[in-house]
Amino acid sequence: MAVLATFVPLTELALLVNIGTLFAFVLVAIGVLVLRRTRPDLKRAFRTPAVPVVPILAILTAVYLMLNLPASTWVRFFVWMAIGVVVYFIYGARNSRLVTDPNYSRDADAAARSSRS
Repeated sequence: MAVLATFVPLTELALLVNIGTLFAFVLVAIGVLVLRRTRPDLKRAFRTPAVPVVPILAILTAVYLMLNLPASTWVRFFVWMAIGVVVYFIYGARNSRLVTDPNYSRDADAAARSSRS
């Protein structure tokens, strides 16, 4: 990161941080909506008021702010996302429990989860 910060202007790094953080906010708000819908019985570590209004407003606001960023920031964002997805799947393919744990079974894992609820 220090090498990247040496060669990339601070304003460009700030724009990348902005779009990345806003994208993370969008994902969290979507996650709140999905979990409230699919797992209403799940114990919550925190409360979100006025669901689904607050998460929807958060998504709309973050997307609006993202749309006001320069096109070059979007290009860089998609390049970094593509690199991240490739790294994620390469790492996941090698380090998945299906590969590393010979005793792991998806069916047994699903049965254990359903017996806990």
